Amino acid sequence: MKKVKFYFPDSHDFVDPSFDFEKETNNEHRVIQRDDKYAHEIFSSPVYDGILVSKAIVEGLSGVKGRYSVAQRQRFFREGIYRFFRLPRSYETIGDCGAFSYVKEEEPPYKVEDVAEFYTNSGVTYGIAMDHIIFDYESDNVKAPKIVGERLEECLRRAELNLENASKFLHVSKSEPFTPYGVAHGWSPSSFADSVYNLQAMGYTRIALGGMIPLKTKDILEILECVKDVRNTKTQFHLLGVNRLEYIAEFHKYGVTSFDSTSPLMQGLKDDKFNYHLPNHKYTSIAIPQVDANNTMRKLVASGTVNQDDALKLEKLCLDLVIKYDKGLASKESVLHSLCEYEKLYLKDAHLKSRRELMDKVLTDKPWKNCPCEICQEIGIHVILKRAAARNRRRGFHNLFNAYNTIRKELEKIPD
Repeated sequence: MKKVKFYFPDSHDFVDPSFDFEKETNNEHRVIQRDDKYAHEIFSSPVYDGILVSKAIVEGLSGVKGRYSVAQRQRFFREGIYRFFRLPRSYETIGDCGAFSYVKEEEPPYKVEDVAEFYTNSGVTYGIAMDHIIFDYESDNVKAPKIVGERLEECLRRAELNLENASKFLHVSKSEPFTPYGVAHGWSPSSFADSVYNLQAMGYTRIALGGMIPLKTKDILEILECVKDVRNTKTQFHLLGVNRLEYIAEFHKYGVTSFDSTSPLMQGLKDDKFNYHLPNHKYTSIAIPQVDANNTMRKLVASGTVNQDDALKLEKLCLDLVIKYDKGLASKESVLHSLCEYEKLYLKDAHLKSRRELMDKVLTDKPWKNCPCEICQEIGIHVILKRAAARNRRRGFHNLFNAYNTIRKELEKIPD
């Protein structure tokens, strides 16, 4: 049995398996999502233990559309989470309400019954009680507390609101098919401990710890150390949105049995420097932005700052050269020279911010050739090109593969 499970939060992350990397085109008959592949369909071994789906992502919020189209949303509820994601039953699923989406609101926009209904209609394994995030945090040991007055009153108000909703949620969920999680929030280790104590007194044996994303690892450990004193032996903790892979074994000592995070994927998509991950090293990707699709390039062309024809020539030259380099038909210096020339078009102060040294490193090491994941084996050097979703999301999937393997190795450190 796995000792700490990793859940991947869904945000419509899939890839078109028919994408042509030479012509850079999708299959014209492709139906988005239906024909696309999720990470668990790409790899021959698991890259997560389950999927977390958010009510706010599926349904939208306060006039803001969710990530699902109307047709996709209807099919999600008609088919349920397992059929919709084509997810084997060996995986587990968690539903949450998407508290980040309404963190600035005075009150959560849902009723407890609405959230429970969403979980039931989704068919999830576990459902997390509706919560309202507390973002303030400071240690119990600070000499001059800053969370006082109105800030403290707001923390107390949200903490009380969360406990009230957790109590209602536990009652409602008794007649529903999912297993409930309470959510503990706090603004200090002791306030987290109070929340856990109260949730356990209600009857919760599974508790998610929320609002920890901005906290440093030492703060999370400080909370867990304090919570340990009130934790019942059977209580299991889930860390919401926390991705500290090297501390998984240590978190487990405090009763953490699961966590969720999109970080490995998102770093592959958005990180400017180290966005291609291996277990022992992180590399940069090679940016070759599309002149006619990248927002920065389009603005530069529209403003007359960049000549479109010159940019298109350099873009094509860079793409051709990196592919030839991978085949042993172009020198590394010629590739780096062209990439740096292209940088000058789209990167302000390119002479100061050039990533030549980082690009030199990844081109020299060619890490994609030795990575065993199906993404690297299938598309080769394209996995390190920062260039639209087809490549970027695959690089994110590659990161998921390596993150999950890192987790497995960390868990091996936990004695039976």
